[in-house]
Amino acid sequence: MDQAEKLRMKLRNKEKQAAKTIAVVSGKGGVGKSNITISTALAMAKKGKKVLVFDLDLGMGNTNLLLGMQTRYTITDYLQHSLHIQELIYQGPGGIWFIAGGNGFAEVLDFTNQLTDKLLDSLEALQYDFDVIFFDMGAGATGSSIQFLLSVDDIFVVTTPEPTSMTDAYSMMKFIHLQEKTCSFYLICNRSDSEKEGQQTLIRLQKVMNQFLHKDVTILGTIPEDIHVRKAVTRQEPFYLAFPRSPAAWNIEKMLESYLTGIPLTASVSTKPKFVDKLRRLFSKGGHNDEET
Repeated sequence: MDQAEKLRMKLRNKEKQAAKTIAVVSGKGGVGKSNITISTALAMAKKGKKVLVFDLDLGMGNTNLLLGMQTRYTITDYLQHSLHIQELIYQGPGGIWFIAGGNGFAEVLDFTNQLTDKLLDSLEALQYDFDVIFFDMGAGATGSSIQFLLSVDDIFVVTTPEPTSMTDAYSMMKFIHLQEKTCSFYLICNRSDSEKEGQQTLIRLQKVMNQFLHKDVTILGTIPEDIHVRKAVTRQEPFYLAFPRSPAAWNIEKMLESYLTGIPLTASVSTKPKFVDKLRRLFSKGGHNDEET
């Protein structure tokens, strides 16, 4: 993007509201993070919002598979070749849009400053084309993804009741918090056997964060263990659309209502750096830490 085009874009977007940015993360893999990302995005789109799901699961993106769609290009293709960001955006079911992840994305993102600038310029344009952007992140926090996590408006943290999953979720939040004290965490428990078990899991995490890090985090909701989710994955359909009356789908709507009730659906207030502005500054510094949680 040349200087003239950047100027035209800034003038065009001056009066527009930037998208709300939400990263969905987990401390470990296999907790159903992508399913929750897609279903929450679908529930958001049902409310009339233009929603983009950006698959940034490093090297293991599966958004297109869960949506039952094939894509010609992924984020890896975009960074390796002379493609426009619009060539990566596909319309999925239920009125959402998505960008598919690709193998080797972590390595590609670290190649050159030129590639980083290309991605950031495209993100700056995208944040004015959508109302909400969900970033489906890889498990944990790596040197390639931490800048995104430190820049978004809110972070949805997905865990399960398993002790290892809870420990990993706490470790990841600690890793992020120690680098950026203002990050907003929202806790989600997936695959709980009961509402009580899910709430107890989240309360324990909430208490640990407060006790050891003096950090307040918000409990967002629980998603029960539901056979319909497994059936939907087999059919390569989002469970929110395939089984809209299932317990999991109902709890997604309940969870989203809880989020929207407490947080206005707008981007960062003026006192907080905008997503791409903050992201650009972090990349220019080379990130905070290259270790993985």
